[in-house]
Amino acid sequence: MNTSAVALMGAALLGAVTTPIDVEGIGNDANGECCSVIELRQYVTYPGKRDALISLFEKHFIESQEETGIRVLGQFRDINDPYRYTWLRGFPNMEARKQALTVFYSGQTWQTYRNEANATLYDNDDVLLLRPASAGSGFKPGSHTRPAPDSVAPRTGFVVATVYHFAQEVTPDFISKFNERLMPMFERHGAHIMGRFVTEKSRNTFERLPVRENVNVFVWFASYADRAAYEVCLTKLAGDALWRDQAFADLYKSLQGWPEIIMLEPASRSILP
Repeated sequence: MNTSAVALMGAALLGAVTTPIDVEGIGNDANGECCSVIELRQYVTYPGKRDALISLFEKHFIESQEETGIRVLGQFRDINDPYRYTWLRGFPNMEARKQALTVFYSGQTWQTYRNEANATLYDNDDVLLLRPASAGSGFKPGSHTRPAPDSVAPRTGFVVATVYHFAQEVTPDFISKFNERLMPMFERHGAHIMGRFVTEKSRNTFERLPVRENVNVFVWFASYADRAAYEVCLTKLAGDALWRDQAFADLYKSLQGWPEIIMLEPASRSILP
């Protein structure tokens, strides 16, 4: 992270910044892609506590994480579960993840607000550690601008994360089939696919925070203008002969169990979608 970005975010924590923060370039590679390691974190809050957690997170836990080199990518309400809060963060690599998490969780901001945050949480152990499935399949949020820390304006957009589970590690053959056959079909009917990922198999080197081990997943994220646009996409897909007569059965027969479909509404300061 460059010095000016760190200074800007540090000022935001002190309340000195009131204009939107441009996150372009933070943690991106030369192609604007972020990041080599992704955490998909799904928390279960106590009844009535989700919005309190989101407010606390968006005020105190975005810039303070990004100061350490973490890229906070998105914060969401699960529209099908009023207790579930989902968010994403990224790292350049596993060693950078270990170092950044060590700094953040021993830092002043977390120490100050951790009890307040933990009081909202029933469970925070549902975490998938992911990496881009193939070259160019990671998130590219570089052109997005995050609203200022005091922003509470509603966000537009709708995100669907689809999690495919496999008995064994996801194969290059499946990744190629998704990229070359399934993705163009989904996009033709209205999905804007933002990223495709598979399980990161490296050892979790920050053991204070558990991740779901012994899983093999392929996860893809798509954005839509709103839920109605997503429903239109599903209707069009159901009418596609390739999907209906062949691709659907081929895909679902290869999976271990039914996919997880996670429907998400972005919080005010999410930079995705």
